[in-house]
Amino acid sequence: MYPQKFDYFCPDTLEGVIELLTRYGEDARVLAGGQSLIPLMKLRLASPKYLIDLDKLQDLSGISEQRNEVSIGALTRHAEIEESELVQSKLPLLHDAVTVVADVQVRNLGTLAGSLAHADPAGDLAPALLALGARINTVSSSGKATLGMGELMVDAWSTSLGGDQVITEILVPIPPQGSGGAYLKFERRAGDFAVASIGVQLTLDQKGNCGDIVIAMGAVGVTALRAEKAEALLSNQPISDDLLKEAASAASAECDPFSDIRGSVEYKRHLIGVLLRRAVEVALRRAAGEKVKTVHG
Repeated sequence: MYPQKFDYFCPDTLEGVIELLTRYGEDARVLAGGQSLIPLMKLRLASPKYLIDLDKLQDLSGISEQRNEVSIGALTRHAEIEESELVQSKLPLLHDAVTVVADVQVRNLGTLAGSLAHADPAGDLAPALLALGARINTVSSSGKATLGMGELMVDAWSTSLGGDQVITEILVPIPPQGSGGAYLKFERRAGDFAVASIGVQLTLDQKGNCGDIVIAMGAVGVTALRAEKAEALLSNQPISDDLLKEAASAASAECDPFSDIRGSVEYKRHLIGVLLRRAVEVALRRAAGEKVKTVHG
């Protein structure tokens, strides 16, 4: 199918983008890579009257280290993140996630901000960034604002971004020494959306036990979710098989999946428990200094 008729704009300044969004309001949509929006428009599940392309705003692209954070420009392509040595060395959890986003063609065109703004419940980058404690910088006609990942995500395919609010930068804290992270995803076939996914970021204490830990779950709720009860069980504890099983059961109970063509509620809860155990094991090994590759389902 073809999309409905629309007017196309490609401003060369952020101010121009905001002015157009302010002028056209709910009739306008931002194009930031287009790997999600364009297919929706072709299916006429989205029919904006005005399409505002951000492609000329190259200042919003790039990856750099700033103090204790990695700054990723909103329009940075998935492939750039995948190939970044900085991301590979400092944020292995994020690198895990970006390597399993769709396929090579999508990763070459899709952008980080576009993925976050699309807010697909089965997306890979929201749970990864939630586990890493990322912050989202935005700008609008009202000025600049910073959102936590939990604040950004509101519902399936819905965020807290205002009508003229644009993501400009994603700031990801660099985990301290003795930290490890992992992102695991179960998919029906390579390049598919997740049936269930999990991101784990943890730090070892001086005794080699699990200290701080964050667990984020994807594709098992309307947004990415924290497994807070599982975190509480594992935090500041020596990790044993029995404790991991208990945490896996807690995470399975905490998630809120729905049945669809990818699986039943029970199946997805089971997957979360399996993925949690595997992700914690990888994260622990990485925190201890091992170089471990993740294996996705």
